[in-house]
Amino acid sequence: MTPTLVRHHRQADASAPVDPGTRARDWAEIQERMLAPLYEAVYERLEIGAGTRMLSLGCGSGLALLMAAARAAHVTGVDTDRERLALARERLLPDPQPERARDGLPVLLDGDPSAAAQPEGPPYNLLTVFTPIGCSAGDSEGLKPELESAVPLVARGSSVVLTGWGPPERCATAAVLRVATRLGDEVRAPRTGGWRPARRDDLEEVAFRVGLNPNGSGRVACPFGYADMDSAVRGLLSTRLFDAAVRATDRSQVEKEVAEALHPHRRRDGTVWMPNVFRYLVCTTP
Repeated sequence: MTPTLVRHHRQADASAPVDPGTRARDWAEIQERMLAPLYEAVYERLEIGAGTRMLSLGCGSGLALLMAAARAAHVTGVDTDRERLALARERLLPDPQPERARDGLPVLLDGDPSAAAQPEGPPYNLLTVFTPIGCSAGDSEGLKPELESAVPLVARGSSVVLTGWGPPERCATAAVLRVATRLGDEVRAPRTGGWRPARRDDLEEVAFRVGLNPNGSGRVACPFGYADMDSAVRGLLSTRLFDAAVRATDRSQVEKEVAEALHPHRRRDGTVWMPNVFRYLVCTTP
């Protein structure tokens, strides 16, 4: 799937607070699609199809689930962001009720991965984590307990896919993420948040700590393309990577500094384009 520049969006009043629903819609309409090439590459490699029973952690507003369902996979998504889940239900479910799993429809659950247990049904044979790690300090620590809760729901010998940012020299967005670090340091708790460059073995370290067996990896180009500067700022802030910076200063200040960091990537026609590379690791459950 080729990423496209997102359409123009109505410019918001920078002085007004952004409610969670608006930010979730910015994620769904602007930012989420930037990772579509990553989803597609994983699905191609694993030959996702009608025999796939996929459990997706951090499913967000459901694009990865939608793409898997289009390949006839049976999909279940778990997330703690209720606003994003509400948008996923709009996309995927005509009658959004978890019980509809018996009809082969997607299942969308709020909370811990353990909520996705299906004692009466066949186990999952694919577990995906499409929220990339490796862009903020400690972001892999929160992933470990989620995986420990989810892996027992997957059949032995099944695939588990972890994803992360590629080398900073190949990710133009890295310079923009440093804004979040600089502005958010005053309120950031020790060992959490803050941009840091991705390390080569980030994904392998997570896999080994959870007892997974790595057996393959790949890199995928995922350029971030935006129709204009306003869309770029809104899309990036919807990632939640700038939340500490907003708390430390205010949204207007963060938006201003993010726009300044994006300036080198603005093209003559007003669009914003940043090449990035993401990495995925395919593991098997013991």
